[in-house]
Amino acid sequence: MIRAGAPERNMKQEIPQYKLDEHYISIHRTPESVSAFGYSRLDPPLRIKDFELYSSEGLTRSMGPLRSEFYRIGVTMRGSCDVQLGLEHYQHQPGTVNCTYPNQIFSKSNISEDAFGYYVLFNPPFLEPLIPAERIAEEFPFFHYAGTSFFQLGPAVRRVEELLLQINEELQQDRAEKTTAIRLYLYLMMLEMKRSYISQRLDSYDGVSESTALVMRYRKLVAQYYLEKQQVVDYAGLLYVTPNHLNRTIKEVTGRTASAHIAEMILLEAKSLLQYTDLSVAEIAWRLRFSEPSSFHRFFKKETDRTPLEYRSAAHAENA
Repeated sequence: MIRAGAPERNMKQEIPQYKLDEHYISIHRTPESVSAFGYSRLDPPLRIKDFELYSSEGLTRSMGPLRSEFYRIGVTMRGSCDVQLGLEHYQHQPGTVNCTYPNQIFSKSNISEDAFGYYVLFNPPFLEPLIPAERIAEEFPFFHYAGTSFFQLGPAVRRVEELLLQINEELQQDRAEKTTAIRLYLYLMMLEMKRSYISQRLDSYDGVSESTALVMRYRKLVAQYYLEKQQVVDYAGLLYVTPNHLNRTIKEVTGRTASAHIAEMILLEAKSLLQYTDLSVAEIAWRLRFSEPSSFHRFFKKETDRTPLEYRSAAHAENA
């Protein structure tokens, strides 16, 4: 179905990666937002580099699938929201937190009317005076591709909210060492999250069957490497099992083939490219390593019952 060998001239187009700028704000905030919290109505002189903070007031009703260059932490205080991180599907409930890392594909939908929470966005260099950017995922496992990105905070949720409110208080004023204070509050907040994470043993497969653990590891690897590794045999090698064993286990546990999980991630990437860029369908096909644009067309039609252009038109109309 999918083969390498896209023409080099078409590989120069970049996958969309949203940054902390006005264009991304238009993706995740409604134009009529009147929230006074965080960055929503913050005067430009009070803004700081590589960091943003918001409440869920004024959040768009759905977003994605897309990817970004920054880290994101979302905390739900009430209500619910559906979130997809890579191949994993979750529902936000009060007290849950979800974290995304640079280059991870994610989406959200079905935000309940009573939903309220907070979210923090920051670029990797923001914490560098405290921790090197390349060590963030090592220090905080919920930002690692093999970690658990979505979990309940438990009693820590109140302390996390207190720190978010302190960050907002700093943002709204012009104080000495403002950036340093916000950086420290953010680090303390992430430390509270890490303590909750460790206490729940979320970095362990204890209590999970061998088959289920293999599926979990496989899905995380696919979500990380789907653009460069698109054959089941590639993942079998990474997991030190035979392709037949991997295929059989994935099918038994999930009811779907191993290749179907790879196709799901490729489809999410295709939707993101169609929705958020003006790349032609042919350019997207090459980017996703299809042998021909017609192969991509058939793949997309089979998976969504729409042609790529029909999906693009509907997505643009919905977001207009």
